[in-house]
Amino acid sequence: MGFTSIWAISSHPDPFIAELSPRLLPAMEADRSEPHARRRWERWQQAPLPDYRTWYRSSGHTAAADDAAIRSFLDLTTPGRHVDDLCSGTVDPDFSAIENVWADRSDDNIFTSVHSKDYAVPSFFHAIGPARAALLPGWCGNFLLTSAQVRRTLPDVERALAFTDAERAAADAQDWLHYSPREECVLDGPLRLWRTAAANGLGLCGLAVHIS
Repeated sequence: MGFTSIWAISSHPDPFIAELSPRLLPAMEADRSEPHARRRWERWQQAPLPDYRTWYRSSGHTAAADDAAIRSFLDLTTPGRHVDDLCSGTVDPDFSAIENVWADRSDDNIFTSVHSKDYAVPSFFHAIGPARAALLPGWCGNFLLTSAQVRRTLPDVERALAFTDAERAAADAQDWLHYSPREECVLDGPLRLWRTAAANGLGLCGLAVHIS
């Protein structure tokens, strides 16, 4: 069965962030508090996955232990059900991310990574690795930050997403997503949005959801 997912980071004035907070923050916390979420996070932190090109052998299967670790990581980083249901309109038909969060955003105020039968956050997290991912606020690509929180977290985000040439080449090699010439890489868009929002006194909303 096919699907389309999006990971979007959009910048907004603080009053709009405050309007979103009662809806989004409880859903984000519910996904973070899922019974197995912390276990999956700690498993990945303690044992980073190898080169993704080794995950599936020519036989079509990994070793049992490897397969369990891969499944745990993918379960961790694909859209959480509480945020996903909220942003799709399943919980409240009068609210959706497309209409109520991303509408009318200019290119300067949004980063989007849209994929058919794939997800941006797993590729992004695998490419940067668990130590860098641990520096990012929120939970697996989902966050809602005021302008003050954006400024406060910017140094950690810069540490997470600043690379030497060799580090960037290694990260690019582990980002399995395919981009058109007009698409922005997951290794570039988040830091661009953070810096722009911090410079302009804006908050940020990050959402990883299904859109079909």
